[in-house]
Amino acid sequence: MSLAEKIKSNPFLKKIAHQMLIPANDFRPRLWVRLFVNPFKHKRGKGSIVRSRTRIDVFPFNNFQLGEKSLIEDFSTINNGVGDVYIGNESVVGIGCTVIGPVNIGNHVIMAQNIVVSGLNHGYEIIDIPPSEQKTITNLITIMDDVWIGANCVVTSGVTIGKHAVIGAGSVVTKDVPPFSVSVGNPARVVKQYNFETAKWERI
Repeated sequence: MSLAEKIKSNPFLKKIAHQMLIPANDFRPRLWVRLFVNPFKHKRGKGSIVRSRTRIDVFPFNNFQLGEKSLIEDFSTINNGVGDVYIGNESVVGIGCTVIGPVNIGNHVIMAQNIVVSGLNHGYEIIDIPPSEQKTITNLITIMDDVWIGANCVVTSGVTIGKHAVIGAGSVVTKDVPPFSVSVGNPARVVKQYNFETAKWERI
């Protein structure tokens, strides 16, 4: 068993490690973690850019990887506190987006402005405990290559968006989206699909 596994399996050690990494009542790593641990733990591809006014709230106990020539714009937040975050090559996370793991974003993905992609949910079933204090539930979000997500969209946990799919602005994606399709609305539904036989995008 590795040291990380021993810490995670021991509630006391886990609490101590948590206090060392994260200030009380906060959800971002301490300054020493950001400066002296994350640059060696997490991988950033050649030519990638993270704008200066972006919050990279990543911790050493989960993975964060940014591919080559990818861009994370200002006022965005990336958080791997409850799950790994992978962003592929030549992908763009637009201004003001929030990405909370577990999330796997492919290559050549375009995320426009103010998009929320969150693999995290809070339990709410126990009515005498606030949802903020109930167990967190995570499900991997997978965004395949060549996807374009319009501004102000929400992608919920557990969803897979297929290759070269387009999500219209303002949509809420609550279920899987097939490849080579266009989806819009709340909840998002497929309105177009590419027909390889006719080589045309056809309305459904």
